[in-house]
Amino acid sequence: MAGRGVRSSGTSPCVVAALPSPVTRRTSRDCSPRRRTTAAWTKQIGLELFTVRDQMNDPKSYEATLAKLSEIGYKEIEPASGYASMSPKDFRAMIDRYGLSMPSTHSGATEGPDLDTQLEGFAIMGMKYTEISGPRPAGGAGRGPAGGGRGPGGGAGGPAMAGGAPPANNGIARGPYGNGAVREPAPQTKDAIMKQADALNTHGKIAQKHGLKMLVHNHTQEFAPLADYPDQRPYDILLANTDPSLVAMQIDIGWASVAGQDILGMFKKNPGRYELWHVKDAAGIPHMTAQETMAQRMSDADLVPVGMGAVDYKTIFANAQLAGMKHFCIEQDNANAWGDSIAAAKVSHDNLVKILS
Repeated sequence: MAGRGVRSSGTSPCVVAALPSPVTRRTSRDCSPRRRTTAAWTKQIGLELFTVRDQMNDPKSYEATLAKLSEIGYKEIEPASGYASMSPKDFRAMIDRYGLSMPSTHSGATEGPDLDTQLEGFAIMGMKYTEISGPRPAGGAGRGPAGGGRGPGGGAGGPAMAGGAPPANNGIARGPYGNGAVREPAPQTKDAIMKQADALNTHGKIAQKHGLKMLVHNHTQEFAPLADYPDQRPYDILLANTDPSLVAMQIDIGWASVAGQDILGMFKKNPGRYELWHVKDAAGIPHMTAQETMAQRMSDADLVPVGMGAVDYKTIFANAQLAGMKHFCIEQDNANAWGDSIAAAKVSHDNLVKILS
């Protein structure tokens, strides 16, 4: 069962490069001309750095990776493993050197007496969207060589991503490459989600003082029925109870598609709310069944470079104005399992350029 925005076949309409084995998928079909209205997006393609986290083990390799991404043609980045232990001013100077900008982050701020200082630093680095997680545990969370990591709240003090498996994210335990067995999370309650919405609005007012908005990123469990109101879902409650002037939805189109959602229908129901996109692709979505749980869908998802899966990004980008999209970034959680995460990022970039051109 596939929602709108998902192609009926996992066959790619346009694959421009071959990755090291096992990524050797090719097609003889030509890319047809695309509407010029989508071509402008090719000039601001971003990458979620979680895609290439295996390349960023210390400040030196962090910068070397940014240089490679800039050479590929990426224009924006979204950090997921901190800021290379650099000051906001120095980090901004580094991304400026490579012609990169950073409108959003998954290495967010953390509640505490220095919250305003953290947000001031984010503004210096050019951010417009962030997350704010709960207070650090007693003693503070450790940072890896590359700075804070992508933890349950995206907090800047979370576990480092360098090396090994990513940490659990929102109650989901992932395999070593962001794909594979996913633990079934406990159903959430309406009261708990309402508290999340209240916290987002409260944090949004703080962030707004620094020119930032809060972002809400999804996986699949946000589309599962609530424990106490099975006719309602966490995502809908967050949409209905957060202030659009303070909170933007960062729709992970890949995970939402895996969850069986009608992407275009979401845009039509809540136009303008989807200011940020994660552009992710997966094969096998049309073969998923209504009987599968959200965790089972996430486990079964075959994450692939953009353009090699079932998500119809030609149609989705044609509706970017309806969605209210301002920035987007490619993400492939398991890119390092494909032999070379940088090569996978290049395939995604080049395929998306062809899709949009």
